[in-house]
Amino acid sequence: MPKFAANLSMLFTEEDFLDRFKAAAGAGFKGVEYLFPYDYEPGQIKERLEANGLTQVLFNLPAGDWGAGERGIGCHPDRLEEFRAGVDRAIKYAKVLGNTQVNCLAGIKPDGVSDDEARKTLADNLRFAADKLAAEGILLIAEPVNTRDIPGFFLNRTEQALALFDEVGSDNLKLQYDIYHMQIMEGDLAPTLETHLDRIAHVQLADNPGRHEPGTGEINYPFLFAHIDRLGYDGWIGCEYKPKASTTEGLGWLDGALSALRQRIHPY
Repeated sequence: MPKFAANLSMLFTEEDFLDRFKAAAGAGFKGVEYLFPYDYEPGQIKERLEANGLTQVLFNLPAGDWGAGERGIGCHPDRLEEFRAGVDRAIKYAKVLGNTQVNCLAGIKPDGVSDDEARKTLADNLRFAADKLAAEGILLIAEPVNTRDIPGFFLNRTEQALALFDEVGSDNLKLQYDIYHMQIMEGDLAPTLETHLDRIAHVQLADNPGRHEPGTGEINYPFLFAHIDRLGYDGWIGCEYKPKASTTEGLGWLDGALSALRQRIHPY
């Protein structure tokens, strides 16, 4: 049975970041993820995790200047030293927080860089990060992202990502499958999840259009949750969506999903 983690970069934003841990636990979440922890000392976050009985599920490697519109530097040939320093920084945080997987954002392909050069740079960076993280017992994952929300994002389809992973050749590199992004880019969600489940380490969700909570758009989430459960996925599903109203007002879908999954396990 899959588990649901609150993405604190998008949920409970009515609260200051460090207060969102308590809000997530109060809403019934057992795990949390977010974009980045680096604005805080790792001990500050660890204290909030422990106080609220939460598992730290996921965060991203440093991704450049987020405020200026950068969305990762993994495919940037001129940022290799910065990328490698970011891996070391992520390890420091992950070891304190008990985080066992870290996501790499490939980034927007820079002007003047060919597809071949961007792919080679990203492959080299993924290989470096996968090896460095493996030595610390941390899994590297990477995520295709849709190019409607982030034009020019280099890694944007499932098969493209898996072919790149084959080129990297590391056992410590898996796929983060974001249902929202892949509905936009390629659809065919259920067969893709089934075909590549053994290479998927983390799943994220939001509905489409709008990137709101399940039940607000076109994606048949009750079917997908049952499908994922039938496949035997028992990892985390990160709730990385923008609440249509307040976070708590939009959480009815979660109770329904958990009840349906429990009914599958204990039908009587």
